[in-house]
Amino acid sequence: MLAHPTLNHLSAMGLHGMARAFTDLAERADADGLSHGEWLGLLLEREVAHRQDKRLSTRLRQARLRHVATPEDINWKTPRGLDRPLFSALVQGAWIDAADTAILTGPTGVGKSWLACAIGFQACRDNRSVRYVRAPKLFADLALAQLDGRHIRMMRSLCSVKLLILDDWGMTPLDGQQRRDLMEIVEERYGRTATLITSQIPVDRWHDVIGDPTYADAVLDRLVHNAHRINLSGESLRRSKHQKTGAKTVD
Repeated sequence: MLAHPTLNHLSAMGLHGMARAFTDLAERADADGLSHGEWLGLLLEREVAHRQDKRLSTRLRQARLRHVATPEDINWKTPRGLDRPLFSALVQGAWIDAADTAILTGPTGVGKSWLACAIGFQACRDNRSVRYVRAPKLFADLALAQLDGRHIRMMRSLCSVKLLILDDWGMTPLDGQQRRDLMEIVEERYGRTATLITSQIPVDRWHDVIGDPTYADAVLDRLVHNAHRINLSGESLRRSKHQKTGAKTVD
C-alpha cells in the first residue's frame, strides 16, 4: 500500500485523526491480518474521537470556565447539603435544552463555583455552547463596552450562548445601567437559552440587590419562577483544605 500518498490525501481532506490512526495501524504486527472492514472501522473510530476532542477543546476555550472541574471529581461525602439526584439531573443537561434556570446558593467556600463549572464542563462535552462570567466583572466589562462601541456585540454574545453561568451574583447592589443590562440579558434569554446563577445571597434578598422594584419584579419573575434550586450549607472547603494537609478536597 502506498502509505505516503494515502497520508497526504487524508491530511488534505482534513482527516487528521484517520491519518494518525493509519500510521499507527501500519506499524502494528497484526496489520496484515486485518480485513478491509476492520481497517476502515478503526480509522473511523479514531477520526470520530479526534473530532470530539477538538470540539471539546474549542468549547472549553470559549466557555472560559473558572475551574477545571468535572462531574466525576465531585466529592459526594462532603457535608454541604448537595442534593445528589437534582445535581445529577443538572449535569445531564435536559434543563439546558428546555431553556430553564438553575440557582446555586450558599455561603462562601462550599463549592458553588466549582459545581457550576462541572455542569459547564459536561455541557461542553455534550456540544452545548457555554460561557462563564463573574457578575462583578461582567458589569464592569459591559460598562467599558458602552464607551468603546462593543456593547451591542457583547450583549448579543451573552444572549445567544446555550448556557450562561453567572457566578458570584449579588455581591453589590446594582446601579441604573447594570439593572438595564441585566434586564436585557434576562429578557433575551428567557425561554430561549439556559442560565445558571451562583450566589452567596439568599434568593429572598435578590430584590434588594437589584434595587428598583419594577426591574426587580421583572427580572426575578423570569429568573426564579420554576428555577431548579440547590441551597448549599456547611463550612468552607477552602478552610478544610488548609486544615487537612494533603487531603484532597473539591472547592
